[in-house]
Amino acid sequence: MGDHAPGGRDEIAPPSDDEAAPDQDAIEAGRVLFAHECRFVASAATEDSLPSDDVPEVAFIGRSNVGKSSLVNALTGRSTLARVSNTPGRTRLINFFALPGLMLVDLPGYGFAVAPKDEQRRWHDLVPRYLRGRAGLKRALVLIDARRGLLKGDREVMGLLDDAAVSYQIVLTKIDKLPMAALGPAIDELSRELAQHVAAHPHIHVTSAQKSLGLDILRASLAELAGPAASR
Repeated sequence: MGDHAPGGRDEIAPPSDDEAAPDQDAIEAGRVLFAHECRFVASAATEDSLPSDDVPEVAFIGRSNVGKSSLVNALTGRSTLARVSNTPGRTRLINFFALPGLMLVDLPGYGFAVAPKDEQRRWHDLVPRYLRGRAGLKRALVLIDARRGLLKGDREVMGLLDDAAVSYQIVLTKIDKLPMAALGPAIDELSRELAQHVAAHPHIHVTSAQKSLGLDILRASLAELAGPAASR
């Protein structure tokens, strides 16, 4: 994926009925925020190595092959900001990337990973501690492959976020690989399940990093969570 400038309204199915599409002011705020340089801040393997959380944070979490790093890269218009690997499970640290007034946090994927068992336990144990104890965490984005829907690991993470009272939102990825006729039923099924989760945001984002679909709407949503520095 080559570098591209974030911006421009993506052609995509409208959001579900529970949330109106963002207006042009919100779209522009998201474009301006993500047009800034997004810089790497730190990688953390332990709680002691986590950077300070004095700005709002949004965490990206999902299965190892769901496309987290690709989505972070696409949102920021950088092809190499977050590492993209052909082998699932290569992100083994919590990686922090800073925009003005907003920190993007790329969490290690759950599920399949190429790593020794003791290493898997070490960095998988870190993620729940981060989610439960991070005061600056405004929202977790739970990424779901549109072709596969919710799996056991996804539901376990949603239960963890419910218990920790961390607001989270579902982001469907790789929708370009799903027949468009199947998108509406997939969203409806997810919406019914989300209604049973106390910390879940009702609106579901639909995206494709490869085709740049849904990114302007997601940027607008994230800009609303950013701190005052985002408007400078």
